Amino acid sequence: MKTLIIIDVQNDFLPGGSLAVPGGDEIIDLINRLQEKFELIIATQDWHPDSHSSFAANHLGKSEFESIQLHDQEQVLWPVHCVQNSQGAEFSSLLQTSKIEAIFRKGMNPELDSYSGFYDNAYEKSTGLAGYLKEKKAEDLYFCGLAADYCVYFSIIDALNQGFNATLIEDATRAIDPSKFEVLKIEIIKKGGTILKSTDL
Repeated sequence: MKTLIIIDVQNDFLPGGSLAVPGGDEIIDLINRLQEKFELIIATQDWHPDSHSSFAANHLGKSEFESIQLHDQEQVLWPVHCVQNSQGAEFSSLLQTSKIEAIFRKGMNPELDSYSGFYDNAYEKSTGLAGYLKEKKAEDLYFCGLAADYCVYFSIIDALNQGFNATLIEDATRAIDPSKFEVLKIEIIKKGGTILKSTDL
């Protein structure tokens, strides 16, 4: 089954949000149009407690975008974003959501960040997304959303590791750091993923 996975199109990742991805709002109309081409549509949603350890505000003397070691992993310290039940955590009002069959929330453990829609960063807990997709017999996954160099990338890598066919719709995503994302695109290809434009669908 051809499945579209929409990653984190939430207000805090859009212009005016606390962790805005440059040009993040430019992809919403395209994502809405793309939904017509898919049998199954899934979304992920960052859903952090306000005490989350990835927030720089929760580390005395630390700055936003600084990296620290946390639970034996490198952790980027982010601005406070996508706090549960906040306006910033809501999907953009411009995003068509009526066709979204299921929403998988991530980042709820205050001690662990969770970029991927499948697992937290330490692989301690699954979101249940892989099992859901396998139950639906969804094998061909197409990814769009925000941000390309974090949550979209790690979701694609986990999808490939779970045995799915994973494709990035390149013009339906935006990166925090576009130069970094150019390197990550090579990794997606190396891991067996596919990258295409929406016009190729």
